[in-house]
Amino acid sequence: MNDRITQRLYKTFVDRGFATLRFNFRGVGRSQGSFDNGVGELSDAASALDWVQSIHPEAQTTWIAGVSFGALIGMQLLMRRPEIRGFISVAPPANMYDFSFLAPCPASGIIVQGAADTVVQPLAVQKLVDKLRTQKHITIHHEEIPRANHFFEHELEELMGSVDNYLDFRLAPDCPIK
Repeated sequence: MNDRITQRLYKTFVDRGFATLRFNFRGVGRSQGSFDNGVGELSDAASALDWVQSIHPEAQTTWIAGVSFGALIGMQLLMRRPEIRGFISVAPPANMYDFSFLAPCPASGIIVQGAADTVVQPLAVQKLVDKLRTQKHITIHHEEIPRANHFFEHELEELMGSVDNYLDFRLAPDCPIK
């Protein structure tokens, strides 16, 4: 939750007026518990979303954003929560985890990947994008940032430019994607 990408994603949603929460998964930072291979982490994410919705019942739109393992959990949560209208997935670990659960993917979104990522292979992410793009009723945007590694160390501004442009497009009143 304290990495630069997560902080900037949080800020970009706050700046657009979203009720926004960022949190650590169990066993990360000062969070209690231990890593649960995605099972407990998905439960944590669902509980966090329930909590945000309970204190902001006026919220009209729900989005999910995640980085790396958080992108995986975010996409799993997307499949269980029909109120989620869009997603931002940064460096989803498509070479480490099976993303076939995204059939059919219920919402449109953007997947951003670093071309120089040695943790998450860009080719695996491209295959995921290609598979998602065959599905009807959704639109998957994909940005591959040249020279960016897994942490977008020298390319954070370019990453956030892609995210901001996508959100401007999706949140515009005349956006064709609903």
